[in-house]
Amino acid sequence: MEIKNIKTAYFLGIGGIGMSAIARYFNHFGIKVMGYDKTPTVLTNELIKEGIDIHFEDNIEIAINYQLSTDNCLVVLTPAIPANHQEWAWFKNNGFNILKRSQVLGLISQNHQTIGVAGTHGKTTTSSLIAHILKQSSVDCSAFLGGISTNYNTNLLIQKSEIKNQKSLIVIEADEFDRSFLTLFPSIAIITSTDADHLDIYGEHNELKKSFLDYTNRLVNGGTLIIKKELDLINDLSVNYITYSIESEADVYAKNIVITKGNYTFDLVYKGTEINNLQLGIPGLHNVENAVAACASCLICGVTENELRSALLGFKGVKRRFEYIIKNDSQIYIDDYAHHPEELRAIISSVKNMFPTNEIVVAFQPHLFSRTRDFVDGFAESLSIANEVFLLDIYPARELPIEGVTSKIIFDKITCKKYLVSRNELLEEVKNNQPKVFLTLGAGDIDLLIKPIKEILEK
Repeated sequence: MEIKNIKTAYFLGIGGIGMSAIARYFNHFGIKVMGYDKTPTVLTNELIKEGIDIHFEDNIEIAINYQLSTDNCLVVLTPAIPANHQEWAWFKNNGFNILKRSQVLGLISQNHQTIGVAGTHGKTTTSSLIAHILKQSSVDCSAFLGGISTNYNTNLLIQKSEIKNQKSLIVIEADEFDRSFLTLFPSIAIITSTDADHLDIYGEHNELKKSFLDYTNRLVNGGTLIIKKELDLINDLSVNYITYSIESEADVYAKNIVITKGNYTFDLVYKGTEINNLQLGIPGLHNVENAVAACASCLICGVTENELRSALLGFKGVKRRFEYIIKNDSQIYIDDYAHHPEELRAIISSVKNMFPTNEIVVAFQPHLFSRTRDFVDGFAESLSIANEVFLLDIYPARELPIEGVTSKIIFDKITCKKYLVSRNELLEEVKNNQPKVFLTLGAGDIDLLIKPIKEILEK
Protein backbone atom coordinates (compact mmCIF):
# COMPACT_ATOMS: atom_id res chain seq x y z
CA MET A 1 0.00 0.00 0.00
CA GLU A 2 1.24 3.49 -0.89
CA ILE A 3 0.68 6.43 1.43
CA LYS A 4 -1.26 8.30 -1.27
CA ASN A 5 -3.87 5.52 -1.40
CA ILE A 6 -4.67 5.51 2.33
CA LYS A 7 -8.08 6.97 3.22
CA THR A 8 -8.41 5.61 6.77
CA ALA A 9 -5.82 4.46 9.34
CA TYR A 10 -6.60 2.26 12.33
CA PHE A 11 -3.95 2.20 15.10
CA LEU A 12 -3.58 -0.68 17.54
CA GLY A 13 -1.68 0.98 20.39
CA ILE A 14 -2.32 4.55 19.29
CA GLY A 15 -1.16 6.10 22.58
CA GLY A 16 2.49 5.10 22.19
CA ILE A 17 4.90 7.96 21.61
CA GLY A 18 5.91 6.71 18.15
CA MET A 19 2.44 5.56 17.13
CA SER A 20 0.81 8.84 18.11
CA ALA A 21 3.23 10.85 15.96
CA ILE A 22 2.23 8.85 12.87
CA ALA A 23 -1.45 9.16 13.81
CA ARG A 24 -1.02 12.94 14.01
CA TYR A 25 0.77 12.96 10.64
CA PHE A 26 -2.05 11.10 8.90
CA ASN A 27 -4.66 13.24 10.62
CA HIS A 28 -2.86 16.41 9.49
CA PHE A 29 -3.12 15.34 5.86
CA GLY A 30 -6.83 14.51 5.99
CA ILE A 31 -6.68 10.75 6.51
CA LYS A 32 -9.43 9.55 8.85
CA VAL A 33 -7.67 8.20 11.96
CA MET A 34 -9.04 6.00 14.74
CA GLY A 35 -7.63 3.41 17.10
CA TYR A 36 -7.33 1.42 20.29
CA ASP A 37 -5.18 1.76 23.37
CA LYS A 38 -5.19 -0.01 26.70
CA THR A 39 -5.66 3.03 28.96
CA PRO A 40 -6.36 6.76 28.64
CA THR A 41 -3.35 9.04 29.06
CA VAL A 42 -2.54 12.71 28.66
CA LEU A 43 -1.37 11.90 25.14
CA THR A 44 -4.52 10.01 24.12
CA ASN A 45 -6.59 12.90 25.50
CA GLU A 46 -4.64 15.28 23.27
CA LEU A 47 -5.24 13.07 20.23
CA ILE A 48 -8.97 13.01 20.94
CA LYS A 49 -8.99 16.81 21.12
CA GLU A 50 -7.32 16.84 17.69
CA GLY A 51 -10.27 14.91 16.22
CA ILE A 52 -8.99 11.32 16.42
CA ASP A 53 -11.41 8.59 17.58
CA ILE A 54 -9.90 6.43 20.36
CA HIS A 55 -11.42 3.63 22.44
CA PHE A 56 -9.98 1.67 25.37
CA GLU A 57 -11.76 -1.66 25.06
CA ASP A 58 -10.57 -4.56 22.89
CA ASN A 59 -13.85 -4.99 21.01
CA ILE A 60 -14.20 -6.12 17.39
CA GLU A 61 -17.70 -4.62 17.19
CA ILE A 62 -16.12 -1.17 17.42
CA ALA A 63 -13.84 -1.97 14.49
CA ILE A 64 -16.71 -3.46 12.47
CA ASN A 65 -18.90 -0.40 13.04
CA TYR A 66 -16.37 1.83 11.26
CA GLN A 67 -17.20 -0.07 8.03
CA LEU A 68 -13.58 0.06 6.90
CA SER A 69 -12.46 -1.01 3.44
CA THR A 70 -9.50 -3.33 2.83
CA ASP A 71 -8.75 -1.29 -0.32
CA ASN A 72 -7.85 1.97 1.43
CA CYS A 73 -7.52 1.28 5.17
CA LEU A 74 -4.11 0.77 6.74
CA VAL A 75 -3.86 -0.92 10.14
CA VAL A 76 -0.78 0.23 12.11
CA LEU A 77 0.51 -2.11 14.81
CA THR A 78 2.77 -1.55 17.81
CA PRO A 79 4.92 -4.47 19.07
CA ALA A 80 3.32 -3.98 22.50
CA ILE A 81 -0.04 -5.39 21.32
CA PRO A 82 -0.43 -8.96 22.71
CA ALA A 83 -0.80 -11.91 20.33
CA ASN A 84 -4.32 -12.69 21.63
CA HIS A 85 -5.70 -9.22 20.88
CA GLN A 86 -9.19 -9.66 19.38
CA GLU A 87 -9.19 -6.62 17.10
CA TRP A 88 -5.80 -7.55 15.67
CA ALA A 89 -7.08 -11.06 14.94
CA TRP A 90 -10.19 -9.64 13.23
CA PHE A 91 -8.13 -7.39 10.96
CA LYS A 92 -5.81 -10.29 10.04
CA ASN A 93 -8.70 -12.65 9.34
CA ASN A 94 -10.44 -10.09 7.11
CA GLY A 95 -7.49 -9.31 4.84
CA PHE A 96 -6.55 -5.79 5.96
CA ASN A 97 -3.16 -4.28 5.24
CA ILE A 98 -1.33 -4.44 8.60
CA LEU A 99 2.07 -2.80 9.05
CA LYS A 100 4.31 -2.24 12.05
CA ARG A 101 4.97 1.34 13.09
CA SER A 102 8.53 1.07 11.75
CA GLN A 103 7.30 -0.09 8.35
CA VAL A 104 4.95 2.90 8.11
CA LEU A 105 7.83 5.25 8.95
CA GLY A 106 9.76 3.57 6.15
CA LEU A 107 6.93 4.27 3.71
CA ILE A 108 6.69 7.91 4.78
CA SER A 109 10.44 8.48 4.68
CA GLN A 110 10.65 7.25 1.06
CA ASN A 111 9.03 10.55 0.11
CA HIS A 112 11.57 12.63 2.03
CA GLN A 113 15.23 13.37 2.49
CA THR A 114 15.68 11.68 5.87
CA ILE A 115 17.90 12.42 8.86
CA GLY A 116 17.80 9.23 10.95
CA VAL A 117 19.09 9.42 14.54
CA ALA A 118 19.99 6.05 16.05
CA GLY A 119 21.59 4.96 19.32
CA THR A 120 20.80 2.98 22.44
CA HIS A 121 20.57 6.33 24.23
CA GLY A 122 20.73 9.98 23.23
CA LYS A 123 18.59 9.67 20.11
CA THR A 124 15.45 11.42 21.42
CA THR A 125 17.24 14.56 22.59
CA THR A 126 19.51 14.61 19.54
CA SER A 127 16.67 14.23 17.03
CA SER A 128 14.56 16.82 18.88
CA LEU A 129 17.45 19.29 18.88
CA ILE A 130 18.09 18.74 15.16
CA ALA A 131 14.41 19.33 14.43
CA HIS A 132 14.41 22.48 16.55
CA ILE A 133 17.51 23.93 14.87
CA LEU A 134 16.08 23.22 11.41
CA LYS A 135 12.67 24.67 12.35
CA GLN A 136 14.35 27.84 13.61
CA SER A 137 16.41 28.19 10.43
CA SER A 138 15.57 28.92 6.82
CA VAL A 139 15.95 25.18 6.06
CA ASP A 140 12.89 23.90 8.01
CA CYS A 141 11.83 20.24 8.35
CA SER A 142 9.19 17.77 9.46
CA ALA A 143 9.97 15.42 12.37
CA PHE A 144 8.75 12.27 14.09
CA LEU A 145 10.11 12.46 17.65
CA GLY A 146 10.39 9.86 20.40
CA GLY A 147 9.35 12.36 23.06
CA ILE A 148 7.29 15.49 23.54
CA SER A 149 9.32 18.54 22.53
CA THR A 150 9.09 21.22 25.21
CA ASN A 151 9.45 23.98 22.61
CA TYR A 152 6.50 22.75 20.53
CA ASN A 153 4.56 20.57 23.02
CA THR A 154 4.23 17.77 20.47
CA ASN A 155 6.06 14.76 19.03
CA LEU A 156 5.26 15.69 15.42
CA LEU A 157 6.52 18.69 13.50
CA ILE A 158 5.34 19.53 9.97
CA GLN A 159 7.39 21.60 7.55
CA LYS A 160 5.59 24.87 6.77
CA SER A 161 5.63 24.29 3.03
CA GLU A 162 5.09 20.52 3.11
CA ILE A 163 2.55 19.15 0.69
CA LYS A 164 1.31 15.58 0.89
CA ASN A 165 3.60 13.20 -1.05
CA GLN A 166 6.11 15.98 -1.83
CA LYS A 167 9.80 15.36 -1.04
CA SER A 168 11.16 17.45 1.85
CA LEU A 169 13.52 17.14 4.81
CA ILE A 170 12.36 14.90 7.66
CA VAL A 171 13.94 13.99 11.02
CA ILE A 172 13.20 10.52 12.38
CA GLU A 173 14.26 8.83 15.59
CA ALA A 174 15.66 5.55 14.24
CA ASP A 175 14.74 2.90 16.82
CA GLU A 176 16.95 -0.19 17.17
CA PHE A 177 14.26 -2.13 19.07
CA ASP A 178 13.09 -5.08 16.96
CA ARG A 179 15.48 -3.79 14.23
CA SER A 180 12.90 -1.13 13.39
CA PHE A 181 15.45 1.27 11.93
CA LEU A 182 16.20 -1.10 9.06
CA THR A 183 13.08 0.17 7.27
CA LEU A 184 14.67 3.61 6.74
CA PHE A 185 16.81 5.01 3.91
CA PRO A 186 18.53 8.04 5.50
CA SER A 187 20.48 10.71 3.67
CA ILE A 188 22.15 11.56 6.98
CA ALA A 189 22.45 8.86 9.63
CA ILE A 190 23.62 9.52 13.18
CA ILE A 191 24.76 6.90 15.70
CA THR A 192 25.12 8.18 19.26
CA SER A 193 25.79 4.91 21.12
CA THR A 194 25.77 1.14 20.71
CA ASP A 195 25.79 -0.04 24.33
CA ALA A 196 24.26 -3.43 25.03
CA ASP A 197 20.46 -3.23 25.28
CA HIS A 198 17.36 -5.10 24.07
CA LEU A 199 19.13 -8.40 24.63
CA ASP A 200 15.66 -10.00 24.76
CA ILE A 201 15.58 -9.23 21.02
CA TYR A 202 19.25 -9.57 20.02
CA GLY A 203 20.51 -12.25 22.41
CA GLU A 204 24.00 -10.77 22.65
CA HIS A 205 25.74 -7.41 22.29
CA ASN A 206 27.53 -8.31 19.05
CA GLU A 207 24.21 -8.99 17.32
CA LEU A 208 23.01 -5.53 18.35
CA LYS A 209 26.16 -3.95 16.93
CA LYS A 210 25.70 -5.90 13.67
CA SER A 211 22.23 -4.39 13.42
CA PHE A 212 23.69 -0.88 13.76
CA LEU A 213 26.17 -1.78 11.02
CA ASP A 214 23.25 -2.90 8.84
CA TYR A 215 21.63 0.48 9.55
CA THR A 216 24.67 2.34 8.20
CA ASN A 217 24.34 0.37 4.97
CA ARG A 218 20.82 1.77 4.53
CA LEU A 219 22.33 5.18 3.67
CA VAL A 220 21.29 6.46 0.25
CA ASN A 221 23.99 6.99 -2.37
CA GLY A 222 26.02 10.04 -1.41
CA GLY A 223 24.67 9.98 2.16
CA THR A 224 26.73 10.72 5.27
CA LEU A 225 27.07 8.88 8.55
CA ILE A 226 27.81 10.97 11.67
CA ILE A 227 29.16 8.65 14.37
CA LYS A 228 30.61 9.07 17.85
CA LYS A 229 34.39 8.73 17.53
CA GLU A 230 34.73 6.43 20.53
CA LEU A 231 32.48 3.67 19.10
CA ASP A 232 34.32 0.53 17.95
CA LEU A 233 31.73 0.13 15.18
CA ILE A 234 33.90 2.53 13.14
CA ASN A 235 36.38 -0.26 12.44
CA ASP A 236 33.78 -2.14 10.38
CA LEU A 237 32.21 0.71 8.41
CA SER A 238 32.02 0.63 4.61
CA VAL A 239 30.22 3.98 4.14
CA ASN A 240 31.20 7.64 4.06
CA TYR A 241 31.34 8.96 7.64
CA ILE A 242 32.46 11.80 9.88
CA THR A 243 33.22 11.48 13.60
CA TYR A 244 32.12 13.63 16.53
CA SER A 245 33.26 13.83 20.15
CA ILE A 246 33.54 15.86 23.35
CA GLU A 247 36.39 13.71 24.62
CA SER A 248 38.97 14.18 21.86
CA GLU A 249 39.56 15.84 18.50
CA ALA A 250 37.33 14.49 15.74
CA ASP A 251 35.86 15.80 12.48
CA VAL A 252 33.40 17.68 14.69
CA TYR A 253 34.05 18.23 18.39
CA ALA A 254 33.43 20.51 21.36
CA LYS A 255 36.21 22.15 23.34
CA ASN A 256 36.50 24.76 26.12
CA ILE A 257 33.36 23.33 27.76
CA VAL A 258 32.27 25.44 30.73
CA ILE A 259 29.25 25.28 33.07
CA THR A 260 27.52 28.67 33.39
CA LYS A 261 24.58 28.81 35.83
CA GLY A 262 23.78 25.15 35.24
CA ASN A 263 24.05 25.34 31.43
CA TYR A 264 26.99 24.58 29.18
CA THR A 265 28.99 26.91 26.95
CA PHE A 266 31.42 25.46 24.40
CA ASP A 267 33.34 26.08 21.20
CA LEU A 268 32.45 23.88 18.22
CA VAL A 269 35.15 22.75 15.80
CA TYR A 270 33.61 21.68 12.50
CA LYS A 271 36.04 20.32 9.92
CA GLY A 272 38.75 22.71 11.12
CA THR A 273 36.51 25.79 11.45
CA GLU A 274 35.66 27.11 14.93
CA ILE A 275 32.31 28.47 16.06
CA ASN A 276 32.97 30.03 19.44
CA ASN A 277 30.94 30.50 22.60
CA LEU A 278 27.86 28.41 21.80
CA GLN A 279 25.45 28.08 24.72
CA LEU A 280 23.10 25.11 25.10
CA GLY A 281 19.70 25.84 26.63
CA ILE A 282 19.51 22.53 28.54
CA PRO A 283 21.82 21.03 31.20
CA GLY A 284 23.94 17.89 31.17
CA LEU A 285 27.39 17.16 29.75
CA HIS A 286 25.91 14.26 27.77
CA ASN A 287 23.64 16.80 26.08
CA VAL A 288 26.68 18.76 24.90
CA GLU A 289 27.71 15.56 23.14
CA ASN A 290 24.23 15.24 21.64
CA ALA A 291 24.43 18.87 20.54
CA VAL A 292 27.72 18.31 18.69
CA ALA A 293 26.10 15.56 16.58
CA ALA A 294 23.03 17.73 16.01
CA CYS A 295 25.14 20.73 14.95
CA ALA A 296 27.08 18.60 12.45
CA SER A 297 23.93 17.38 10.72
CA CYS A 298 22.37 20.84 10.60
CA LEU A 299 25.50 22.47 9.20
CA ILE A 300 25.53 19.81 6.45
CA CYS A 301 21.91 20.80 5.69
CA GLY A 302 22.85 24.46 5.27
CA VAL A 303 22.03 26.03 8.65
CA THR A 304 24.07 29.19 9.24
CA GLU A 305 26.26 29.94 12.26
CA ASN A 306 23.86 32.61 13.56
CA GLU A 307 20.85 30.31 13.14
CA LEU A 308 22.71 27.57 14.97
CA ARG A 309 23.72 29.83 17.85
CA SER A 310 20.21 31.18 18.39
CA ALA A 311 18.51 27.77 18.19
CA LEU A 312 20.91 26.08 20.64
CA LEU A 313 20.29 28.76 23.23
CA GLY A 314 16.52 28.60 22.75
CA PHE A 315 16.24 24.81 22.97
CA LYS A 316 14.13 23.80 25.98
CA GLY A 317 14.60 20.06 25.69
CA VAL A 318 12.20 17.13 25.73
CA LYS A 319 9.64 16.14 28.34
CA ARG A 320 11.16 13.60 30.73
CA ARG A 321 14.70 14.19 29.44
CA PHE A 322 16.62 16.07 32.15
CA GLU A 323 13.42 18.00 32.77
CA TYR A 324 13.40 20.48 35.62
CA ILE A 325 10.13 20.04 37.53
CA ILE A 326 11.27 22.45 40.26
CA LYS A 327 14.27 24.75 39.99
CA ASN A 328 14.91 27.46 42.55
CA ASP A 329 17.54 28.42 45.12
CA SER A 330 16.22 26.01 47.75
CA GLN A 331 14.93 23.08 45.69
CA ILE A 332 15.91 21.11 42.58
CA TYR A 333 13.65 18.36 41.23
CA ILE A 334 14.62 16.72 37.92
CA ASP A 335 12.74 13.98 36.05
CA ASP A 336 14.31 11.81 33.35
CA TYR A 337 13.37 8.81 31.21
CA ALA A 338 16.74 7.11 31.89
CA HIS A 339 16.33 3.33 31.96
CA HIS A 340 19.77 1.99 30.96
CA PRO A 341 22.86 1.92 33.24
CA GLU A 342 24.79 4.32 30.99
CA GLU A 343 21.89 6.77 30.93
CA LEU A 344 21.69 6.64 34.73
CA ARG A 345 25.43 7.17 34.98
CA ALA A 346 25.28 10.19 32.67
CA ILE A 347 22.48 12.03 34.42
CA ILE A 348 23.47 11.29 38.02
CA SER A 349 27.09 12.28 37.29
CA SER A 350 25.96 15.48 35.57
CA VAL A 351 23.74 16.45 38.51
CA LYS A 352 26.57 15.77 40.97
CA ASN A 353 28.87 18.05 38.94
CA MET A 354 26.23 20.78 38.80
CA PHE A 355 25.37 20.65 42.50
CA PRO A 356 28.60 19.46 44.17
CA THR A 357 27.70 20.62 47.68
CA ASN A 358 24.32 18.85 47.84
CA GLU A 359 23.34 15.26 48.46
CA ILE A 360 21.80 13.69 45.36
CA VAL A 361 18.68 11.63 46.10
CA VAL A 362 17.35 9.33 43.37
CA ALA A 363 14.10 7.39 42.94
CA PHE A 364 14.41 4.75 40.20
CA GLN A 365 11.90 2.38 38.64
CA PRO A 366 13.57 -0.44 36.65
CA HIS A 367 12.03 -1.11 33.23
CA LEU A 368 11.59 -4.71 32.00
CA PHE A 369 12.50 -7.91 33.83
CA SER A 370 14.94 -8.93 31.10
CA ARG A 371 16.80 -5.60 31.16
CA THR A 372 17.04 -5.78 34.97
CA ARG A 373 18.45 -9.32 34.75
CA ASP A 374 20.91 -8.49 31.97
CA PHE A 375 22.32 -5.29 33.51
CA VAL A 376 21.93 -5.74 37.26
CA ASP A 377 25.60 -4.92 37.98
CA GLY A 378 25.54 -1.85 35.75
CA PHE A 379 22.36 -0.53 37.36
CA ALA A 380 23.78 -0.97 40.86
CA GLU A 381 27.08 0.68 39.94
CA SER A 382 25.41 3.70 38.29
CA LEU A 383 22.85 4.21 41.06
CA SER A 384 25.62 4.04 43.68
CA ILE A 385 26.98 7.34 42.31
CA ALA A 386 24.05 8.99 44.12
CA ASN A 387 24.05 9.62 47.86
CA GLU A 388 20.69 7.98 48.46
CA VAL A 389 18.51 5.69 46.31
CA PHE A 390 14.84 4.75 46.55
CA LEU A 391 14.11 1.69 44.41
CA LEU A 392 10.61 0.90 43.13
CA ASP A 393 9.26 -2.38 41.73
CA ILE A 394 10.08 -3.31 38.13
CA TYR A 395 7.76 -1.95 35.45
CA PRO A 396 7.00 -5.00 33.25
CA ALA A 397 5.85 -3.22 30.05
CA ARG A 398 5.46 -5.97 27.44
CA GLU A 399 6.99 -8.77 29.57
CA LEU A 400 5.82 -11.48 31.93
CA PRO A 401 7.72 -11.91 35.24
CA ILE A 402 11.01 -13.84 35.23
CA GLU A 403 11.61 -16.08 38.23
CA GLY A 404 14.09 -14.58 40.67
CA VAL A 405 14.20 -11.18 38.93
CA THR A 406 12.96 -8.34 41.15
CA SER A 407 14.26 -4.90 42.10
CA LYS A 408 15.98 -6.54 45.07
CA ILE A 409 18.72 -8.01 42.88
CA ILE A 410 19.77 -4.43 42.07
CA PHE A 411 19.14 -3.27 45.63
CA ASP A 412 21.49 -5.86 47.12
CA LYS A 413 24.42 -4.55 45.03
CA ILE A 414 23.91 -0.79 45.57
CA THR A 415 26.66 0.60 47.83
CA CYS A 416 25.14 3.95 48.88
CA LYS A 417 22.24 4.53 51.30
CA LYS A 418 19.28 2.65 49.84
CA TYR A 419 15.61 1.76 50.35
CA LEU A 420 13.17 -0.60 48.64
CA VAL A 421 9.86 1.26 48.57
CA SER A 422 6.31 1.25 47.27
CA ARG A 423 4.85 4.32 45.60
CA ASN A 424 3.11 5.47 48.77
CA GLU A 425 6.24 4.88 50.84
CA LEU A 426 8.26 6.98 48.38
CA LEU A 427 5.80 9.87 48.67
CA GLU A 428 5.96 9.62 52.45
CA GLU A 429 9.77 9.65 52.43
CA VAL A 430 9.83 12.73 50.18
CA LYS A 431 7.34 14.45 52.48
CA ASN A 432 9.33 13.68 55.63
CA ASN A 433 12.84 14.37 54.31
CA GLN A 434 12.36 17.14 51.69
CA PRO A 435 15.49 16.32 49.64
CA LYS A 436 17.19 19.42 48.22
CA VAL A 437 18.25 17.73 44.96
CA PHE A 438 15.87 14.97 43.92
CA LEU A 439 15.60 12.88 40.73
CA THR A 440 12.89 10.53 39.47
CA LEU A 441 14.29 8.17 36.82
CA GLY A 442 12.78 5.41 34.69
CA ALA A 443 10.86 4.59 31.51
CA GLY A 444 7.79 3.00 33.11
CA ASP A 445 4.96 4.80 34.85
CA ILE A 446 7.07 6.56 37.49
CA ASP A 447 6.01 9.74 35.69
CA LEU A 448 2.61 9.37 37.40
CA LEU A 449 4.38 10.35 40.63
CA ILE A 450 5.75 13.62 39.25
CA LYS A 451 2.69 15.71 40.09
CA PRO A 452 2.25 14.47 43.69
CA ILE A 453 6.00 14.76 44.38
CA LYS A 454 6.02 18.31 42.99
CA GLU A 455 3.07 19.23 45.21
CA ILE A 456 4.79 17.77 48.27
CA LEU A 457 8.07 19.58 47.63
CA GLU A 458 6.40 22.92 46.86
CA LYS A 459 4.57 22.80 50.18
